[in-house]
Amino acid sequence: MQNQMKMLKQVQQMQTKMAKVQADLEQEQVEASAGGGAVKVVVNGQQRLLSIAIEPDVAEDMEMLQDLVVAAVNDAMDRSRELAAQRMQSVAAGLGLPPGLL
Repeated sequence: MQNQMKMLKQVQQMQTKMAKVQADLEQEQVEASAGGGAVKVVVNGQQRLLSIAIEPDVAEDMEMLQDLVVAAVNDAMDRSRELAAQRMQSVAAGLGLPPGLL
């Protein structure tokens, strides 16, 4: 019985910490760029696109612009997922859970 109570308490702690991490991730931002900074993208830790900045001289070549936007967005999303994975891993480590469980 005591083991079950301890486990329940750990699960509740994990849920609380995960909710805090999710809220924190919403506030954290990562930036990526492509084309030497011609296209800059900002996303938050929950993989939400917040902004795109494009240098005016790049707009003349639409095909290149499209490629740069895709590259910058993909890079920013990858960085955001890595950030989220690191934060979630810290929750698991703090509770003594094995790596990769979350």
